[in-house]
Amino acid sequence: MSSPNTSPPKRRGRPPKVKETPAPAPQPQGEVVVSIPLTELHPFPNHPFKVRDDEAMKETTESVKEYGVLTPAIVRPREAGGYEIVAGHRRKHACELAGLAALPALVRNLDDDTATILMVDSNIQRENILPSERAQAYKMKLEAIKRRAGRRTKEAENNSPNYSANFRSDDEIGAAMGMSGDTVRNYISLTQLIPELQQMVDDKKIAVTPAYQIAALKPEEQALLVETIESEQATPSVSQAQRMKKLSQSGELNEDTMLTIMSAEKKPEVDKIVLTADTLRKYFPRSYTPRKMEETIIKLLEAWQKKRQRSQER
Repeated sequence: MSSPNTSPPKRRGRPPKVKETPAPAPQPQGEVVVSIPLTELHPFPNHPFKVRDDEAMKETTESVKEYGVLTPAIVRPREAGGYEIVAGHRRKHACELAGLAALPALVRNLDDDTATILMVDSNIQRENILPSERAQAYKMKLEAIKRRAGRRTKEAENNSPNYSANFRSDDEIGAAMGMSGDTVRNYISLTQLIPELQQMVDDKKIAVTPAYQIAALKPEEQALLVETIESEQATPSVSQAQRMKKLSQSGELNEDTMLTIMSAEKKPEVDKIVLTADTLRKYFPRSYTPRKMEETIIKLLEAWQKKRQRSQER
């Protein structure tokens, strides 16, 4: 006679959900992640990107508290001791806020120009980058790329007397960054603004497009413009900024002419959206002509409009 089955009855139904932990980012072969005390980490010289205690930082800090740092920082050894952060300034600050004592990092021996390019590329795609940050970052990257190109050219000249120098233009560098050379040059021009005007651009009190024109003014003219903005309680439009730039070039811009321009009634600015071929090219196959690109964009916009209309009718 068989003994009765005393095992507990099996439960039916779905198993309880297990909270998934985000997987750490894969690392290049041959590199080892090391834990570095926060006290040994130093910011990148002239780092253009501000570390802000905003909502995004709160979310990063909570993630670090719960899961740790999933993507290690990239650092390089300092001659004075410790390590210089190339990528990971926000992660370091999140660790500080989370009460951690160390940051996981990859240690790389990078020269100044390679480190600069990597630093910019690691941050430039983030959301909510201020115009002044983007301007300084583009300037630093372009200067680093040109220095590297110059060194390569010098080496080639030494190896071959008949070598013909062929430096990359700003247009070529801009294309490599996914934008036109004009856009790169315009942003870099913002680094010529005095701090008060840079802050106004970052605060969106002055639009970026007129700021390109204002950046051509002499520092003393820019300081006079700050006073005029405060007295008139108005910021220059594109056309007003263009007039000031023209008068500055001819040596005729002074307090009176600036006040006349700023006190004039502004004409309504015509809203324009300009999408250059450089901007659009990365979204289309190389075989597409500008005409084909335009037709495709119109079709996509029409489909998007119909979808919005259907959703509004529900």
